[in-house]
Amino acid sequence: NGTVWTFKLRKGVKFHSGGEMKAEDVVASIDRLADPANSSNALSVFTGILQKGASKKVDDYTVEFHLDAPNGNFPYMLSSDNYNAVIIPASYKGDYEKSFDGTGPFRIEKYTAKVGASFVRNEDYWGPKALPERTEFTFFTDMQPQILALQGGQVDIINQMPVLAGVALLNDPNVDIISLKSSAHQQLHMRCDEGPLKDARVRRAIALCLDRDKLAAGLMKGRSALGNDSPFAAVYPSTDTSVPQRKQDIAQAKQLMEAAGLGQGFKITLTTERYLEIPEYAQLIQNWVKEIGVQLDLNILDQSGYYGDAVFGKSNWLDSVMGITDYGHRGVPNVYLAAPLKSEGTWNAAHFKNKDYDALATSYIAALDLEAQKADAGKIQKLLLEETPVIFGYFYDYLTATAKGVAGVQPTAMSQLFLDKASKA
Repeated sequence: NGTVWTFKLRKGVKFHSGGEMKAEDVVASIDRLADPANSSNALSVFTGILQKGASKKVDDYTVEFHLDAPNGNFPYMLSSDNYNAVIIPASYKGDYEKSFDGTGPFRIEKYTAKVGASFVRNEDYWGPKALPERTEFTFFTDMQPQILALQGGQVDIINQMPVLAGVALLNDPNVDIISLKSSAHQQLHMRCDEGPLKDARVRRAIALCLDRDKLAAGLMKGRSALGNDSPFAAVYPSTDTSVPQRKQDIAQAKQLMEAAGLGQGFKITLTTERYLEIPEYAQLIQNWVKEIGVQLDLNILDQSGYYGDAVFGKSNWLDSVMGITDYGHRGVPNVYLAAPLKSEGTWNAAHFKNKDYDALATSYIAALDLEAQKADAGKIQKLLLEETPVIFGYFYDYLTATAKGVAGVQPTAMSQLFLDKASKA
């Protein structure tokens, strides 16, 4: 019924540090991630799904996971798309940044924080050996130096290229662009528990101010898909495409404001991060909501100032009355449905608490077949259009730029970069 999942491990997989990967290593690694005491980001995936101690060794190459509730997408939670789920030796006690132990086709050569890292081919890799003998990564704090480095031949790849910052590369004849449709987006949360945004009519009015076609064609240069104020992006097969698309409607927005007793508008602050196109997106929203009398002041912070400790009471992200937060791609919508939207969600910046929603999200996550997921998805999409705790304006394409002559680069929309088949002419 989706509550117990059994995984068979490949035999002969070796850690970079030596020794074969076995069931006890998987159990110990997942237990670390599921333990609230460790405050891992993996809790956004595992909370309410998998507890510490619920991973069981059956034999050296078999592991059982006993879930808190049925979950039809659980294999995804342990896949490489869960960037936390790195399996390390059960006995491992060290500083991960010093060893980067793992089982992949490359092993660490050198790592310097905020500077870069280099990796060499893992000759003991269980699969086909990587083509490159060595790969080198350089860390940048800004986008423009990355673009100049690619154009100047100092680097071969920009893993993630934001549309606005990378406009110069989109039509550069010496650059190839790898474009992946994704579920990545910028969530505009609105506090449902205080102030004028407590009224769902006001939240809907703000959502009706957005010109989503202009967002997709203008801000995102055609490199995005429209959002309809739920996590269900076009890339998900479970998305109910029959649910009508929300469009800009200033007249209806004004009617909602009047009905809420706020026809004269109000003043409010939107707090967000200086990242990708978010500041420009915030400015567009600021201009659009003027149409309904909302004076939106922008408080744009660096990422450390915005996220803070990433816990309620110590984070501008989670405590702000209104904010925009970047969410990377997920292969299934479970994390989006739970962490930022369920009543007890660890990332519930909107402070949205709705029992009907919680039940529907739980039902969707438990569903074991696509038709059941679609049925729940449609109900969730309609409920979120009515409540609008979060605005999903668009889902942006994941863009990777490579120098002409570089081949075999395999990025994922989760920001992973597989280079084992990469080559350079």
